Amino acid sequence: MVSMHSSSHASPRPLTVAIIGATGAVGKEMIAVLEDRVFPLGTLRPMASRRSAGQVVQCQGRSWFVEELPPSEAMTQGLFDGIDVVLLAVSKDLAQVVAPLAVRAGSIVVDNSSAFRMDPSTPLVVPEVNGDLLDAIRTTRRAGEGCLIANPNCSTILALVAVTPIHRLARVTRMVVSTYQAASGAGIDGMNELESQAHSFSRGEPWTTSFFGRPSLFNVFSHDSAVGADGANEEERKLLLETQRIWNDSTVGVSATCVRVPVLRAHSESINLTLERPTTESAIRLALENALGVELVDDRAANRFPEPRLASGRDNVLVGRIRMDSSQPEGRGVSLFLAGDQLRKGAALNAVQIVERLVSTTQEAGGAKSTLSALPGSGCRHKCSPTSAM
Repeated sequence: MVSMHSSSHASPRPLTVAIIGATGAVGKEMIAVLEDRVFPLGTLRPMASRRSAGQVVQCQGRSWFVEELPPSEAMTQGLFDGIDVVLLAVSKDLAQVVAPLAVRAGSIVVDNSSAFRMDPSTPLVVPEVNGDLLDAIRTTRRAGEGCLIANPNCSTILALVAVTPIHRLARVTRMVVSTYQAASGAGIDGMNELESQAHSFSRGEPWTTSFFGRPSLFNVFSHDSAVGADGANEEERKLLLETQRIWNDSTVGVSATCVRVPVLRAHSESINLTLERPTTESAIRLALENALGVELVDDRAANRFPEPRLASGRDNVLVGRIRMDSSQPEGRGVSLFLAGDQLRKGAALNAVQIVERLVSTTQEAGGAKSTLSALPGSGCRHKCSPTSAM
């Protein structure tokens, strides 16, 4: 496959990749993504806590032992010497310790936590949306120089992959989002509890509810993140702040309601948009059909639309239920529904695509076909250096 950034067929040198949190839900998915894609993996160094050390993971036809990650207070920059890429699938607190050390050691670091998402010196990237930031870093980054990129929240990634083509077409001024988030968004423990409840129900046994504190099966409840004084929970706040930052537009309004549903894997979102300029349903459909990372599932006759079951394990975000909103001025309102695998595109795949575009691999990196050049104020303001990302 020809590189999206070069006419050359030559692959980059094999990379040493460390996955921190390799045995968690996102870490496992990162390994699966490296397995599935044409990624120039030389050495894999999976790292996790002591209880997971010594496990064996498989990737690209080879076996790799899981290394024990030292306690935060015992970590040094030397831990990351010789590592080209560090993918972080750990808590915010641990990421704040690991990321600066790895950057100073010269690694490309992609952090899946919320630790650096609002740091103005750390790019927050969805390659299909604002991948031009990565192109600028790749052009100016010196050999051996570390850098840090933040992965957005999973719900934000899925929403913006679907909505940005419409934003480019007619500029979104307001977005109302209702999310239906799978148990897997809370990690392996959330998935295990939902499965356990299903098994217990089938056997007529009492349910375990220790993780979410309430039944997941046959239930819908507000997202299990902290609720602020304004009544918004953290997940809802992330959709607002991250959208404004990724689109580089502090005026866009986002109203979100985030809930958990009894789905094992893949989030769904109902989205209603207000547009600055009138457009048509046919123009919106064409923009989505031509967008990277989007797959239209919109068969009105058969009543077939995006479902989490169909999105699970898929790279693309499934988009459907596309219809103009007659409650808004003509041509300026549109509604849609999406389903996307939040472990895949909402976390692991997005991180790997960031690396692919930074090193310009022969794997087709998402977002190379289009950039935010048509949006006001777009462009890279970030520099990549061992210290500026902190």
